[in-house]
Amino acid sequence: MALSRLKKYNLWFLLPFLLWLAMGIVLLKGIGNVELFRLINTHNAEILDQIMFAATKMGQVEVIFPVLALIMLCKKYRNLWYFLTAILCNIIPLLTQKMLKYYFDLPRPLYFFYHTGWLHFNTWWPQLFYKSFPSGHTEGAFSFFYFLSLLLSVKKQHWGIVFFMLACLVAYSRIYLAAHFFADVYAGSMVGVIVTGFVFAIMNRFRSQLGMEPVSSLLLQH
Repeated sequence: MALSRLKKYNLWFLLPFLLWLAMGIVLLKGIGNVELFRLINTHNAEILDQIMFAATKMGQVEVIFPVLALIMLCKKYRNLWYFLTAILCNIIPLLTQKMLKYYFDLPRPLYFFYHTGWLHFNTWWPQLFYKSFPSGHTEGAFSFFYFLSLLLSVKKQHWGIVFFMLACLVAYSRIYLAAHFFADVYAGSMVGVIVTGFVFAIMNRFRSQLGMEPVSSLLLQH
């Protein structure tokens, strides 16, 4: 029964995410936050500078909300439930991340390493010095891609692992671009997935009250 309930929340995304959480603890304890940043940031190439700068945009509201709006072109999602759920599943994690960011107010890698000889940084990248924890782009990406994975029918849920990898790419890009430490993206991913999953579960519960079928029923139809 518990497994069948979990399947509604896309195990193709959730299981890799749980592995990521376990791996993150091992990396932080074994290598350390600063050394993880240095390891990623100093392994660079000109082509990667362009790729990572483009990839990081997948965690921005300027990309996320237009995509969520475009999904409404599909008749199945042209309804009040999708509209409210899409907004709440992406806005509430965003606000949670913002509150944590202002509460902790931790400095970013540029603050620590700006004058070192090894930091890889391009002048056309945004220069960010403060409010590092947690990563907003990473929260946005994990929230967005997990939400998309929750909309997939049973036959297409395997695309959840692709969405997970795209979210991880955004997380990696934030360290590569010298915007965040590993702990920042690690925490951002947790905020994105946990809060989005919680909000989605609540909205799914009240779906019938909005005059629509539960998402589990819709999944079985495709």
